[in-house]
Amino acid sequence: MNAKIALFGAGGKMGVRLSKNLAKSDFQVAHVEVSDIGRKRLKDEVGVDCTEIDAALDGADVVILAVPDTLIGKVAHSISPKLKAGTMVMLLDAAAPFAGHLPDRPDLIYFVSHPCHPLIFNDETDPVARRDFFGGAGAKQSITSALMQGPDEAFALGEAVAKAIYAPILRSYRLTVDQMAILEPGLSETICATLLDVMREAMDETVRRGVPEECARDFLLGHMNILAAVIFKEIPGVFSDACNKAIQFGKPRLMRDDWIKCLDQPEIAESIRRIT
Repeated sequence: MNAKIALFGAGGKMGVRLSKNLAKSDFQVAHVEVSDIGRKRLKDEVGVDCTEIDAALDGADVVILAVPDTLIGKVAHSISPKLKAGTMVMLLDAAAPFAGHLPDRPDLIYFVSHPCHPLIFNDETDPVARRDFFGGAGAKQSITSALMQGPDEAFALGEAVAKAIYAPILRSYRLTVDQMAILEPGLSETICATLLDVMREAMDETVRRGVPEECARDFLLGHMNILAAVIFKEIPGVFSDACNKAIQFGKPRLMRDDWIKCLDQPEIAESIRRIT
């Protein structure tokens, strides 16, 4: 596809990642970045110059907002009057659209896409890919996308852009914005990131109690590897009776009885309200 893309926030960390991948695609890209630091970063790392907003939006088929969640609403409303009917506005996270921060423009297409990031269990052999934990720089990753509003045939263009910016792609999933919000912040941040942070705190406590730090880290990360492989059925096998007993008594010690309500719509909405 040779559609024109206007990439806002092109000089930020995420924007530079996207710019590097878009440079390998057939899309025409106009890069927009307001900060001098970001413009320099984009020039140094990608070798491209920025375009003024009006020129970038002129004839744009897709506008990607690679800006922080707290700025999505402000930026979207500021450029909305400049967008022709049928323009696709692409968001990289479900938070702002879920919270209703986008302009009321029924004639625009709203598309949301977010990466799954490279899997812990993978078959990467290239050293660069094996150290690509974020994705988009060598390691294959799956992506999630939602057509929030617009004709169904617009999904193909949005997915094509998403596959370009997050390449290389393992699998592509079509979801709703509500489903994407359950995944993040619900599953990935409220639950996964929180529990991982607790595990890190527990590791630090074992070090405080006298276990050598390198040993504690190796022990924890090694056990995370094998335990996760069993829990997520990456390999055949079951836990020992002792491990199952530890889980049986450990879970109520660590978790509230109603912890699963973190994935309920009201709690997801409140979590998104706090970050947007």
